[in-house]
Formats: sequence, structure tokens, C-alpha cells
Amino acid sequence: MSWLNTFLFDLYPYLCGTVFLAGSWLRYDYGQYSWRAASSQMLDKKGMTLASNLFHIGILGIFFGHLFGLLTPHWVYEPFLSIAAKQKIAMAAGGICGMMTVIGGALLLKRRLYNPRIRATSTHADILILSLLVIQACLGLTTILFSSRHMDGEEMMKLVGWAQSIVFFRGNAASFLDGVDMIYRVHLVLGMTLFLLFPFTRLVHIWSAPVEYLTRRYQLVRSRH
Repeated sequence: MSWLNTFLFDLYPYLCGTVFLAGSWLRYDYGQYSWRAASSQMLDKKGMTLASNLFHIGILGIFFGHLFGLLTPHWVYEPFLSIAAKQKIAMAAGGICGMMTVIGGALLLKRRLYNPRIRATSTHADILILSLLVIQACLGLTTILFSSRHMDGEEMMKLVGWAQSIVFFRGNAASFLDGVDMIYRVHLVLGMTLFLLFPFTRLVHIWSAPVEYLTRRYQLVRSRH
């Protein structure tokens, strides 16, 4: 099965990354009418604020935690943070954000499946991507239990080595995963698959996050009199 291991952890990441970037670009150019968040809040606001805030805050925390945790070189934090301490922080922060994502996502999924008005306006892709995100968050929470058996951070550094090898094109990334528990491999494959599906779902609205809203000038509205 070495060929499958090589495909999934050496080649599949680049396949997903290429589809993620090229697909997003092509959809922006040729499918702008479908480029939207497709919010259902106007159809029914009940429970939306709690569920949406939990889900979005949790998933943003997970994203940036993975981004900086996996891709920051070890020498940057080595002088003041040991590998074991970094793992404990990752487990605590990941656990909190993961629970927020699971609870918020489950509430949103229940709403999308069982609210007749929301279900009528939902596509198969909407339900699929939300389900996969909730499953992925559950897998992430499960990995915390396995991480607790390796509190020295050794297992975490294997994942860091794999991620940095992929992102920085160092080659032979799959070798870093030798000996890691299967749960991590499943978590990685599903995570990459989410990037593969990204351009074909409502997730593309992430590219249009209104960051400029934070720095724009205030609008002055004066009465006619």
C-alpha cells in the first residue's frame, strides 16, 4: 500500500491545492452570479445568531491555529516555548475551538435539514460541505485523545514536518508520517478534500471577506433640512 500512501500524502495535497486555487479563480471569472454566501438568515432568524457565531468563531480559530501551528518554523518559538508546551496549548485551544465548531455546525446542519424553508433553498453541496466540516471538527477533537498519549510532542512534530515539507516543496513528505496513528491520516485526507471541494461550494465567499470594512471611512448621512 506504499503507492497509496505516496499518492495521499505526497501527490494528493498538490492536486487539492491546484484545484483550490485554479477552481476559485475560474469560478470568480466565469461564475460570479454564484459567488455568494447564500445566507438563509432572512428566511428564519431563530437560533441563527448563536449557531453561526459559534461555528464561525470556532472554525476561524481552528484555521489560524493550524496555519501558524503547523507552518511556523521550530526555531521561532524554541527560545521561549518547548515542544511539549506548544502541544498542550494546541490541545487546549483546539479543544475549545473544536467544540464551538461542532456545536455551532450541528445546530446549523439541523436547521438546514429540518427547517422546511431553509431545506427548500439548500443545495446538495450546501448540506455536503457543512456535514464534512462538522465531521472534520469531530475528527480533530478525537485526535486530542490520541495526542494525550504523546505529551512530549513527538507525534505533533511529525505532522509539522509533513505540512512544512508540502508547503515549502521539500519532497518526500509522506515519510514524516511513518508511525503516526490512523486517525491523523484520516483527518489530513478529509482536510485536503475540503480544499478540493472548496471552489464548487458556497465556501468561496471566504475570499470576499469584507476586510476593508475595518478601515473604510465613516459614511455621513445628513437630513435634507
